[in-house]
Amino acid sequence: MSSRLTRWWRRRSLRTRLTVIAATAIAVSVFVAFQIASELLAWELQDTVKDQLRADSRVLAANAERAGLAQVQLPPHPGSGRLVRVVLPDGSIRTPDGQPALPPVSENALRVVQGASADLMESGDSDDDGYVIYTLRVGAGAVQVARVADDSPINQFGLGMLLIGLLCVVSGALVGRAVARTGLAPIDRLTAAAVRVAQTRNLDADIPDEGGGEIRRLIQSINDMLAALRDSRRAQQLLAEDAAHELKTPLTSLRLNIELLIRLDRRGTLDSGLPAESRTRLLNDLGAQVAELSTLAAELTDLARGDVSDESTELLDLADVVVAAASQARSRAPDVEIALDVTSVWVSGRPAALQRAVLNLIDNAGKWSPADQPVQVRLRALGASAVLEVDDAGPGIDAADVPRVFDRFYRADSARALPGSGLGLSIVQRVVDAHGGRAGVARSARGGALLRVDLPVATNSTVDVRMPNGAPERSTVVPPLSRE
Repeated sequence: MSSRLTRWWRRRSLRTRLTVIAATAIAVSVFVAFQIASELLAWELQDTVKDQLRADSRVLAANAERAGLAQVQLPPHPGSGRLVRVVLPDGSIRTPDGQPALPPVSENALRVVQGASADLMESGDSDDDGYVIYTLRVGAGAVQVARVADDSPINQFGLGMLLIGLLCVVSGALVGRAVARTGLAPIDRLTAAAVRVAQTRNLDADIPDEGGGEIRRLIQSINDMLAALRDSRRAQQLLAEDAAHELKTPLTSLRLNIELLIRLDRRGTLDSGLPAESRTRLLNDLGAQVAELSTLAAELTDLARGDVSDESTELLDLADVVVAAASQARSRAPDVEIALDVTSVWVSGRPAALQRAVLNLIDNAGKWSPADQPVQVRLRALGASAVLEVDDAGPGIDAADVPRVFDRFYRADSARALPGSGLGLSIVQRVVDAHGGRAGVARSARGGALLRVDLPVATNSTVDVRMPNGAPERSTVVPPLSRE
């Protein structure tokens, strides 16, 4: 039963719930008020009846003292009102003519007659009538005055309270319904607006900001969510458009070269129609284009994932990441010399993402660095930052290109002939932003480009890290990687 009621309640609308709650609250309030008022009224009526009985008994007692208990005159009963009787010393009683019979004299009343106490107030209920009887000792006997315990005023009061309560419950339900409708009107409009957005897929339609308090904060939160979705959709569209543009050139070149090979092969003139030198150059070109497409696909995948990553953040030595990235870069480009000058600096980050960013910086510098000049990679701690610098001795970056160096797919005019997708530095920017750092570009002392990354040092970087021989953490210089 309880689970069924719970399921029913959960299926009700918020408006219905508020109406039921309002009506229930009013009903409970009316019931509690009725109980308290009934008790107070009953106590007041009982006090009034007892005071009247005491007053009437004193008048009867005065008459009995003057005339005696056996001779005092008891007027005939008028048919309603108080009831009286005289209790003589021997326990016998006298009552007015025509008066209804009272319950027998109780043992407590007899003790009053015997002088155990001066008076006694009794109340009792029977199947027929209940009486309130006051006994007052007079001489060697006592007089008793009684009234029928009348509950009709309380019953009438209860009926009135019941009618008022029902009226209040109905009125409360109606008022609660109206209040719920008025209070939830912004929610209804918000729901309708959200439904329109879901149906039309139009994320540009902001929901009007109305109301105050929680409603206004809810609307603002939904508008902020819509703005974030708009930005995400625009970013996706831009990424798709840029990717389509960048993929067009290598795919077209691949298609043309492969079609040429297919035509020559079908004619049987692959060996005679295409000299060995041209065939080697064509195959090398195909391999380079496939490698470029693979790199572009990997970088597009990395960008499309955004900040979504299964890699956890950990405390790491950035020097280890830089050394690993340099080793990977050298394996990919053996002809590029990389000189490392790194100091152990502890940061909080994602190792794989940071290594990818450092690798992209080194790859970018390797494209521009002359054959006789190494790419210099420096890492040091500067205040609360870990500063990574990648320095090449190339022609440098034009001032007009500096603001767009980290943009997606942007490639300077001088870099059009070089391999690459224009995504490497944008990935660096995203990784650095995700780690709370900043990336910048300047001209190096050797005339080339100087790419700099600043990352915040880990707050617990003061951990005493020991070398294998037990020596404390050090500042070290890793020898440059020479050519083979």
